[in-house]
Amino acid sequence: MEMYAITVGPIQENCYFLIGDHENDTIIFDPGEQAEDIIAAIEENALHPIAIVLTHAHYDHIGALETIREKYDVPVYQNPIEREWLLDPQLNGSARNPNVPDVRLAKEADVFFEEMGSYEIGEFRFEMQHIPGHSPGSTVFIYRENGFAIVGDVIFKGSVGRSDLPGGSHETLIEGIQKYIVTLPGETVLFPGHGDPTTVREEIYSNPYLNGATR
Repeated sequence: MEMYAITVGPIQENCYFLIGDHENDTIIFDPGEQAEDIIAAIEENALHPIAIVLTHAHYDHIGALETIREKYDVPVYQNPIEREWLLDPQLNGSARNPNVPDVRLAKEADVFFEEMGSYEIGEFRFEMQHIPGHSPGSTVFIYRENGFAIVGDVIFKGSVGRSDLPGGSHETLIEGIQKYIVTLPGETVLFPGHGDPTTVREEIYSNPYLNGATR
């Protein structure tokens, strides 16, 4: 299994390509902007998209979703708590940000994660955990056997996600991080929605929002 990422859009969102061992089957996480660059990455690396998965549905994570879905005819997976967000620019935030010239809209997701825990898409086996606080439906995807997690905007290198947006809660966010992130093995690599990867251990020791965490 391989991980490949490109950074897209004006606020530098990370779009991840999780590439399997079978015929380059690929899950695309959070195709936020610049559909042409995402398509170029797919074609240049001979990837075979089988799914689009959303960590959450803020506008900067969904801007290229519909173009990629239509071109490759792949299903979109999403936490059902935010099922209306793809259809509503007020909910996804694109209508509330004066720096976003066009609202972000897409069709409803094809598959909803009705339960957290173990899940499979093709050859990919992972664990999902719901960590609200940045957004109501924020979900992290943990690959324990491979030692990494895709965490969206829940936690960053040296910081955590904003909680001042509609539906946000700093207390709820920190509780979820302490329950589901801090308890992972220290060497687990965290791939965030913005910025560089980090590790659980590094965040426990250096993230000012996790003071008191021990692992």
